[in-house]
Amino acid sequence: MKKINDSLTEEELIVLRDKGTERAFSGKFDSFYEDGTYKCKNCGQELFKSETKYNAGCGWPSFFEAVNEDAIIYRDDHSIFGRPRTEILCSNCEGHLGHVFNDGPVDKTGLRYCVNSISLDFDSEKK
Repeated sequence: MKKINDSLTEEELIVLRDKGTERAFSGKFDSFYEDGTYKCKNCGQELFKSETKYNAGCGWPSFFEAVNEDAIIYRDDHSIFGRPRTEILCSNCEGHLGHVFNDGPVDKTGLRYCVNSISLDFDSEKK
């Protein structure tokens, strides 16, 4: 990660810096559906809008589209033998967010951005 927010917890650092993964169905944004914007927990960059979030049933917040094409960095991930994946990172601070898969809603983008709740912050539109 380029710059580390001093207020991150050890658990947040494990995910964002060390590419960890929170337990499925344990994150606060998995079944959270308020209107607003999801941002990087480390640097605050906007990543996803609530209207692109859907319930994929995988245990992590899922989105079919990033807020814009420049918000996310995509990297090949071969950390699990025989199962290549695409890692997603915040383009501003390079914090690890999760992975993107090609099994999302076919009537949208066909993508599933599978994101760790702990790597996200949320700005509600209800302010």
